[in-house]
Amino acid sequence: MRRAALAAALALASAPALTQPAAGQSAASCSGCHAAAPRVGAAIPAIKGRSAAEIVEAMLAFKAGSRPATVMDRIARGYSEAEIRALAASLSGAK
Repeated sequence: MRRAALAAALALASAPALTQPAAGQSAASCSGCHAAAPRVGAAIPAIKGRSAAEIVEAMLAFKAGSRPATVMDRIARGYSEAEIRALAASLSGAK
Protein backbone atom coordinates (compact mmCIF):
# COMPACT_ATOMS: atom_id res chain seq x y z
CA MET A 1 0.00 0.00 0.00
CA ARG A 2 2.81 2.40 0.87
CA ARG A 3 4.53 1.67 -2.43
CA ALA A 4 1.36 2.48 -4.35
CA ALA A 5 0.97 5.74 -2.44
CA LEU A 6 4.61 6.62 -3.08
CA ALA A 7 4.24 5.85 -6.78
CA ALA A 8 1.12 8.01 -6.99
CA ALA A 9 2.85 10.88 -5.19
CA LEU A 10 5.82 10.70 -7.53
CA ALA A 11 3.53 10.65 -10.56
CA LEU A 12 1.66 13.71 -9.33
CA ALA A 13 4.89 15.55 -8.54
CA SER A 14 6.11 15.08 -12.08
CA ALA A 15 2.75 15.86 -13.73
CA PRO A 16 3.27 19.64 -14.21
CA ALA A 17 6.40 19.04 -16.26
CA LEU A 18 4.52 16.60 -18.45
CA THR A 19 1.61 18.95 -19.11
CA GLN A 20 3.60 22.11 -19.92
CA PRO A 21 3.56 22.79 -23.67
CA ALA A 22 6.83 22.61 -25.54
CA ALA A 23 8.49 25.96 -26.24
CA GLY A 24 7.90 25.58 -29.96
CA GLN A 25 4.19 25.04 -29.46
CA SER A 26 3.95 28.02 -27.12
CA ALA A 27 5.95 30.15 -29.54
CA ALA A 28 3.56 29.23 -32.34
CA SER A 29 0.72 30.87 -30.40
CA CYS A 30 2.60 34.19 -30.58
CA SER A 31 1.97 34.36 -34.32
CA GLY A 32 -1.72 34.90 -33.65
CA CYS A 33 -0.92 38.56 -32.96
CA HIS A 34 2.71 39.00 -34.02
CA ALA A 35 3.21 38.85 -37.79
CA ALA A 36 5.97 36.66 -39.20
CA ALA A 37 7.39 39.64 -41.09
CA PRO A 38 7.52 43.33 -40.15
CA ARG A 39 4.65 45.41 -41.50
CA VAL A 40 4.81 49.17 -41.90
CA GLY A 41 2.52 50.87 -39.42
CA ALA A 42 1.61 47.67 -37.59
CA ALA A 43 0.50 48.26 -34.01
CA ILE A 44 1.93 44.91 -32.92
CA PRO A 45 5.59 44.42 -33.82
CA ALA A 46 6.95 41.32 -35.54
CA ILE A 47 9.03 39.02 -33.36
CA LYS A 48 10.83 37.13 -36.11
CA GLY A 49 14.39 38.34 -36.53
CA ARG A 50 14.73 39.62 -32.98
CA SER A 51 17.48 38.20 -30.81
CA ALA A 52 16.68 35.89 -27.91
CA ALA A 53 18.15 38.47 -25.52
CA GLU A 54 15.84 41.17 -26.85
CA ILE A 55 12.78 38.93 -26.50
CA VAL A 56 13.76 37.90 -22.96
CA GLU A 57 14.34 41.53 -21.96
CA ALA A 58 10.94 42.59 -23.31
CA MET A 59 9.06 39.64 -21.77
CA LEU A 60 10.67 40.13 -18.35
CA ALA A 61 9.82 43.83 -18.47
CA PHE A 62 6.20 42.99 -19.36
CA LYS A 63 6.12 40.43 -16.54
CA ALA A 64 7.48 42.97 -14.03
CA GLY A 65 5.05 45.65 -15.22
CA SER A 66 7.87 48.02 -16.13
CA ARG A 67 7.04 48.07 -19.85
CA PRO A 68 3.70 49.53 -21.00
CA ALA A 69 1.33 46.93 -22.41
CA THR A 70 -2.27 46.20 -23.20
CA VAL A 71 -2.18 42.40 -22.86
CA MET A 72 1.48 41.34 -22.93
CA ASP A 73 1.91 42.04 -19.22
CA ARG A 74 -0.81 39.50 -18.42
CA ILE A 75 0.53 36.99 -20.93
CA ALA A 76 4.11 37.31 -19.65
CA ARG A 77 3.03 36.73 -16.04
CA GLY A 78 1.87 33.26 -17.09
CA TYR A 79 5.44 32.16 -17.87
CA SER A 80 8.36 31.40 -15.60
CA GLU A 81 11.72 32.96 -16.45
CA ALA A 82 12.93 29.58 -17.73
CA GLU A 83 9.89 29.30 -20.00
CA ILE A 84 10.47 32.84 -21.28
CA ARG A 85 14.07 31.96 -22.13
CA ALA A 86 12.96 28.79 -23.93
CA LEU A 87 10.32 30.73 -25.88
CA ALA A 88 12.86 33.39 -26.81
CA ALA A 89 15.31 30.76 -28.03
CA SER A 90 12.59 29.14 -30.12
CA LEU A 91 11.34 32.44 -31.56
CA SER A 92 14.82 33.70 -32.39
CA GLY A 93 15.86 30.42 -33.98
CA ALA A 94 18.60 29.92 -31.38
CA LYS A 95 19.35 26.33 -30.45
